[in-house]
Amino acid sequence: MNQTALIDNVIPCTDVVKRAARIGAEIKNIKLSGDLPDQTIAAINGLLLEHKVIFFRDQCHLDDAEQERFALRLGKLVPVPTLGATKGTMSMLEIDYERGGIRSDVWHIDLAYLEAYPKILVLRGVVIPPVGGDTVWSNTAAAYLDLPPPLQRLADDLWTVHSNAYDFAEISRPSAADKKLYDEILAGWKFETEHPLVRIHPETGERTLVLGYYVKRFLDIPKYDGQRLFNLFQSHITAPENTVRWNWKQGDVAIWDNRATIHYALKDYGDQPRVVHRAAIDGEVPVSVDGRSSVARVKVTKQPPANVT
Repeated sequence: MNQTALIDNVIPCTDVVKRAARIGAEIKNIKLSGDLPDQTIAAINGLLLEHKVIFFRDQCHLDDAEQERFALRLGKLVPVPTLGATKGTMSMLEIDYERGGIRSDVWHIDLAYLEAYPKILVLRGVVIPPVGGDTVWSNTAAAYLDLPPPLQRLADDLWTVHSNAYDFAEISRPSAADKKLYDEILAGWKFETEHPLVRIHPETGERTLVLGYYVKRFLDIPKYDGQRLFNLFQSHITAPENTVRWNWKQGDVAIWDNRATIHYALKDYGDQPRVVHRAAIDGEVPVSVDGRSSVARVKVTKQPPANVT
């Protein structure tokens, strides 16, 4: 029985509507909560593994506590430091770019600079601008399969260094506030990790590409050649046919597999507020094609500022 039939068997009248051929599905006629039966949670997880990112409209009944209770059904929650936490919960992060949030209008894997970055993210739209503010996800397993066999073999052997150190050369006219924020972050929240470019998904066995904004360089590759490799593999990941775009409404929930996707939050909403709340599910240390595990190179874990992603 496929996952779509499974969830309909568990919850009659629940519809699964694909949003793009290779990634993304909207799950209709279901009310998320921490009290859902085990069979329903298992069906939701199966749909997540199949579609990589799944969407739920009309979840305005959720508050931070109930979003956290639901997320806890998917695995162990990643605690959020006090400065970044929403009042009353242990693991809800409020992301508000206008109030000092880290920029997310770049292709990235959430917290990929950690040795074991989160496996699943649960994001809820709280304040949504009337225009703009969409998020785009891409399927990194499909991107790997699109590579010609010689490039697959090359990718299998490559390792990268991921870091949360910010390079202001990548942005024009950075503000003094941005620089001050990142100085504060790096003073107490600094990470550098070696990840394989290709990891084996621990649940599906798929090979997925681990790339994005936090990659600073390729191991044992000169910077110039490394940048060309980055552009090559990143272009396959972000090819339009591998992507799905979600137009947020207040109360929407998006859940994505952070091990098999990369995403980009568009900052095209001017000075309108956009606030989303996120829960992160603890992940596994990535394992390469030849069985080697990711390795942390630098780890400084004092209290970070809010909105670390």
